[in-house]
Amino acid sequence: MLTRAVMIREESQSDNEFTATAPSDSVAAGTQNDSSSELALTEDLALALLKRADVAAEEIEQLVKNSAVLKSRKVRLALAAHPRTPRRIALRMIRELYTFDLMQFSLMPGAAADLKRTADELLVARVASISLGERISLARRCSRIVATALLLDKEARVWQAALENPRLTEAAIVKALQRQNASAAFVEAISHHAKWRVRPEVRMALLRNEKTPLACALEFARRVPPRLLRDILHVSRLPEKTKAYLQRELEKKGQSGRASN
Repeated sequence: MLTRAVMIREESQSDNEFTATAPSDSVAAGTQNDSSSELALTEDLALALLKRADVAAEEIEQLVKNSAVLKSRKVRLALAAHPRTPRRIALRMIRELYTFDLMQFSLMPGAAADLKRTADELLVARVASISLGERISLARRCSRIVATALLLDKEARVWQAALENPRLTEAAIVKALQRQNASAAFVEAISHHAKWRVRPEVRMALLRNEKTPLACALEFARRVPPRLLRDILHVSRLPEKTKAYLQRELEKKGQSGRASN
């Protein structure tokens, strides 16, 4: 690995800038002691090495033994994301990542899907222990899985930020609305949200939720086909007075439809 690292350094600098000689064959063969190896490898060289797709797993194993370089957050992140990194090492690196490095890893297109899922799970587990400001920042930029979890945060500023996350899906909103502990403020926010209130599945979920404001429930009901609205009201948790009113509106529509025929 040291030979490869020196080659990288020689490629990235001119002869005038770098005149050091390559290590001897005994170094390349791994006979140099560990302390000398750690001195020879810098963060920049390790990152340059990890940018190469042809790095051998053995070289990665040797790099991981370098305690000085492994202190670098950038190196740990690059190790976790490299496709040649053995899974046990990648998992170890992921668990050692800081919160926003974890978020960055979970959004990397080239990272393994199962490892990104692990990163998301670790992030969700850490949510309760990080500050309000960190949760707000995380909610704006994180993956769909983490944004979905942050919809249930007790702080309004957190779930409000999550609602603006471009990775959040309609299915996640519906799932959050179906939870018994969804707050009235959250339900009302969805009912008035310019992006989410126009989604058909979200409207139907709101018509099933007892905390949906009356005016919004009436508006959404008018946009749902009568037969579907009957089915929704049958299982809806809306207040009985609201459901009775909507039922009467349905009957009026039915009578009007028959009269026009």
